[in-house]
Amino acid sequence: MTVADPAPTRAPVPPFAARARSIGGSPVRDILAVTARPELINFAGGLPAPELFDVEGISAAYRAVLAEVPAQALQYSTTEGEPGLRATLAARTSARGLATGPDDLLVTTGSQQALSLLATALLEPGDTVLVENPCYLAALQVFGFAGARVVAVPGDRHGVDPEALEELVVRERPKLLYTVPTFQNPTGRTLPAERRAAVAAVAGRHGLWIIEDDPYGELRFEGERVPWITSYPGAEDRTVLLGSLSKVMAPGLRLGWLRAPADLRRVCAVAKQAADLHTPTVNQLAAARYLADSDLDGHVTRVAAVYRERRDAMLAGLADALPAGSVWDRPEGGMFLWARLPKSYDTTELLPTVLRQEVAYVPGAPFYAAEPDLSTLRLCFVTQTPEEIGEGLRRMRAGLAAGR
Repeated sequence: MTVADPAPTRAPVPPFAARARSIGGSPVRDILAVTARPELINFAGGLPAPELFDVEGISAAYRAVLAEVPAQALQYSTTEGEPGLRATLAARTSARGLATGPDDLLVTTGSQQALSLLATALLEPGDTVLVENPCYLAALQVFGFAGARVVAVPGDRHGVDPEALEELVVRERPKLLYTVPTFQNPTGRTLPAERRAAVAAVAGRHGLWIIEDDPYGELRFEGERVPWITSYPGAEDRTVLLGSLSKVMAPGLRLGWLRAPADLRRVCAVAKQAADLHTPTVNQLAAARYLADSDLDGHVTRVAAVYRERRDAMLAGLADALPAGSVWDRPEGGMFLWARLPKSYDTTELLPTVLRQEVAYVPGAPFYAAEPDLSTLRLCFVTQTPEEIGEGLRRMRAGLAAGR
């Protein structure tokens, strides 16, 4: 008589890391997944208008690179980035008033990667990070994954309040301040020059890193350009400036960069080696070729003119679309408009009703690190024509009224 072997046991695999279990997905991405229907007018996205991409110019750049230097284009590259691209980006930065050399820059796979590298380089679990209120949502995700304690800096329609910032720096001893000071996502606001100088001075007095994210700064429709925070006294050796080609050229290239003090830049390069070795070579070479052969500034001027027309169409229709007592600002550039409805409105609860009218927005609540203002919402005005914007706002009015 034989004894059967005992039934094999199957132990569970170890759990995910605590940081992965504690951080959810992006509410904006979740909304976009629901709003992919072509009949829906989507004010929820944060995407540039695809019909304005310079497809021929970008295609020509790729063709030239693959025809002339195919072995280089398809080979590994240096972690810091292709020298030709860094030289061109440095020259563009210098031309905008901030003296920059190629070695001051690290090319990243989109400026979002730059944020992740900086979190790796600067943050220990439990460190305090200061952010705007409300704040770019994906930055909140990065800092959450790093295990940081995120504290919102009070402000107003012009941005961060420097006095409140200094009080928090003294009390909380944060590692860094993250800010999008020009045409901010989600609010569209721009931090005035005098506040930038004050923020730089706070960083200089108290020892604080500043991450200055500038993906939208070239998309100015009106008004005068405001210098980067890093150009003001006090901020020179403690500010990281992030840039990107996503909003001015094409996001599919996934090309961004960071300009940082040498020691921090070297640490970020080591972190990047561990992440992806380097940003794709062919994309870097094609971008460098495009910048050499094409007029990016002229292209951006044309794009900004279209975006301005679309912003104006949205501003013209908001008074009829939103309930009485709503307020909003007039952004001087960028892609977003922020609105606040009367306090009795909850834009998260209202969204399903509004979606039934085949129009979408992003509720404001996910953008807050502190107590959210449930009556707020973000509208992206760049991906619809003025006629579509007008129709979308009419649908929104119907949806908001139906939800009350």
